[in-house]
Amino acid sequence: MPSAALLLSQAFNGLALGSLLALVSSGLTIILGALGVLNFAHGALFMLGAYAIFVVLQATGSFILALAAGCLLMFVVGVVMEMLIVRLFYQRPPEDQILVTFGVGIVLVEAVRAVFGGNSQHVPVPAWGEGVTQLGFLIYPTFRLEVIGIIAVTLVLMWLVLYRTSIGLVVRAGIDNPGMVGILGINVRRAFLLVFAAGVTAAGLAGMIYAPIIAVTPDMGDSFLVESFVVIVIGGLGSFPGAVVGGLIAGEIVSLTSAFNSAYSEVMLYAVMALLLTVYPQGLFGTEGRV
Repeated sequence: MPSAALLLSQAFNGLALGSLLALVSSGLTIILGALGVLNFAHGALFMLGAYAIFVVLQATGSFILALAAGCLLMFVVGVVMEMLIVRLFYQRPPEDQILVTFGVGIVLVEAVRAVFGGNSQHVPVPAWGEGVTQLGFLIYPTFRLEVIGIIAVTLVLMWLVLYRTSIGLVVRAGIDNPGMVGILGINVRRAFLLVFAAGVTAAGLAGMIYAPIIAVTPDMGDSFLVESFVVIVIGGLGSFPGAVVGGLIAGEIVSLTSAFNSAYSEVMLYAVMALLLTVYPQGLFGTEGRV
């Protein structure tokens, strides 16, 4: 039986992991909810963000500058990916979207492997994140606390942009009736482009801020892709609040189960998902059809 101190530490680890999963899943769910596209390249984009900050940090030595440059790079990657590939599949069946985005993910992973090799790379913790913080009831790594704070601010900003501006309404209307929206003088394609690029940037940002905590490898996005789909199923397909709540739930399940037996952490996650779906078939915040 784990001690109370270990359970408390794991609960904080679950909060850090859950916030990361929430950020990754939010990018995945806004693409699915707004554009109706199943992006199976999302794990590879998470990995690409980690390598982006690794490269820029080596060149500049500034973590903040590397974050800014990495986000700009991921936004450009999202724009290029949407313009050249994804927009051709908006009206295609879901299986076509899955195959093409899965293929893009494989290409990205193998391209990174060809450039950097298969060995893991190390991204150092920034100077302002070194050491530990005394919380009174727990001593916890400072950078992990800062990761939670950065992700919380990012998620609030994303929510404000997506649900307190006209872009979300424009995108949903464009999906249902692009001809009518076009008659009103609204550039639907530009709105789709911005939403997709924002989702890609969210995935890349998650990889960047988590890179100092885990080993950076070409395959690092695989587990996050699978867990992100579990998160959006728990939270509800296409629901941004569902992605946030589902991510926090998933993080706590994995971390707290690991305190008892790490071999069963992912098993418990899938078991909870299955049980929850028997009560809420659409997920916690989902509705029938795309949100």
